[in-house]
Amino acid sequence: MIDRRSFLQGKLSLPFWGGWLWGRKAAAATAPRDFFKELGVRGFINAAEPFTALTGSLMTREVKEAWDYAVPKYVRLDELHDAIGRRIASLIGCEAAMVTSGAASALTLGTAACMTGSDRDKVRRLPDTTGMKTEVIIQKSHRYGYDHAVRNCGIRYVEVETADELARAINERTALMHFFNTNDPVGKIKLAEFAAIGRKHGIPTFNDIAADVPPVENLSKSIKLGYSLVAVSGGKGLRGPQSCGLLFGREDLIHAARLNGPPNSDAIGRGMKVNKEEMLGMMVALETYFKRDHEADWREWERRVSLIRGSVASIKGVSSELFVPEIHYRVPHVRVRWDGNSIRLKVRDVIKLLREGEPSIEVRPNTDDGLEMGVWLLEPGETEIVARRLRQVLKSA
Repeated sequence: MIDRRSFLQGKLSLPFWGGWLWGRKAAAATAPRDFFKELGVRGFINAAEPFTALTGSLMTREVKEAWDYAVPKYVRLDELHDAIGRRIASLIGCEAAMVTSGAASALTLGTAACMTGSDRDKVRRLPDTTGMKTEVIIQKSHRYGYDHAVRNCGIRYVEVETADELARAINERTALMHFFNTNDPVGKIKLAEFAAIGRKHGIPTFNDIAADVPPVENLSKSIKLGYSLVAVSGGKGLRGPQSCGLLFGREDLIHAARLNGPPNSDAIGRGMKVNKEEMLGMMVALETYFKRDHEADWREWERRVSLIRGSVASIKGVSSELFVPEIHYRVPHVRVRWDGNSIRLKVRDVIKLLREGEPSIEVRPNTDDGLEMGVWLLEPGETEIVARRLRQVLKSA
């Protein structure tokens, strides 16, 4: 039987329990949604590279703050385009610049600029190339999957191998000369010579350095050598918005590229939209990148490599090394090899086990020369996780 004291105690406790239950409901209502979990999409630790298929790199805090600043505001897009282009050009040390929807978009818009100039009739007609220069000279060893972005404009590639062949290939139909920076070591015409030949013959030169930052000096190197246009990805080493890129160089060509791009409605680049958040984020990404202590970054990457190497050093038959790619993603990486008699796993098996384990870890896809990992995109605490998981996988074989 409930006495008066128990009844009163129960009544007095109701506000407490009601507040507690309300607090739990409110917390549940305000907790951020785990969208990837809802969708059944699995995240991972990026010990690979800022590949587009892996969603590039993560934006810096400064970029996210700039993005959030722009979200609730309206602005005239061309006015913002102009202002941000001037700021970016001043940072790089070139005549003009623009934010694009990725490096591939920069390739298309830069090519279109060399074909149409500021002739609005030609801008409207692309990819109808009637009356335009339609040949793009490239070294045979520089052909690559992304040159489709150049071919989008209706051009025809003319392949050469030597400087003499290049000079002879130049004619009244030549729109530009295209260089793929990553393939500089395998081409017979090197970076500086290629630009010099273009200047001698009055032909625009275009260098694609999409994934070749860092190092920071690559942002201005091509301009200093005399290249007319340069394309770079914004969502890789610069850690800007993943869908952004930069096109910079000669003022007249950047003006023409703007005419061929958004928000202009009747142009080949109309679909390559860049919003206010991306533009501002890309500008801040560049500002932040120039201010970074790049030597300190390098030392941290070396520390991460050492930690991973140390985790497998005692495993029989395993060796490891630090390596730095010559141009593409030129930062410290780690390569791990093992004796097949001691560890009966192929590199592809280890890649699969790391990907399918918990947490999921992506590494470089190369399987020809051991297991390769990039460490420069790892977040705090992830290096230790990668080291531990790699050791577990190799010791379990």
